[in-house]
Amino acid sequence: MKITKEEALKKIDELQSFVSECDQKQEVKKSWKIEIKNRLTGSILFQSDRETIKEAIVEAVENNANLSDANLRDANLRGADLCGADLCGADLCDANLRGANLRGANLRGANLCGADLCGADLMNCKFYGKTSSPKILTKTQVPVFLEALGFKIEH
Repeated sequence: MKITKEEALKKIDELQSFVSECDQKQEVKKSWKIEIKNRLTGSILFQSDRETIKEAIVEAVENNANLSDANLRDANLRGADLCGADLCGADLCDANLRGANLRGANLRGANLCGADLCGADLMNCKFYGKTSSPKILTKTQVPVFLEALGFKIEH
């Protein structure tokens, strides 16, 4: 099939227009942000251009973001590395923390009601103690502590 120079130039213009539209759509996608907000004030604690809340929270932890009082209700954080995270007062109600690394995380005052902690590493997590300073639990204390909170421990 033979085409004229004018037809070829028109096709090139159409192709350039198509590529430009694709680039604009991609820029819009890149500008989408996940916001992790304070559960009490609604203020933004951390913003991410990641695609999932899990990726955004891991990024926040990697950047040492203060996630105190964060609204993480129903978040799927299965297997997330949250080692050392500051989740003091965070709402983790019904969150999936199955297999998550919470080693050394500050969970003082966090709402863990209904959270799935099966297989989560809670070594040296900080929870409320009898004093105003956080109590550090040993690995052997964690199952007893969680059962006292109403969690069923799977073996």
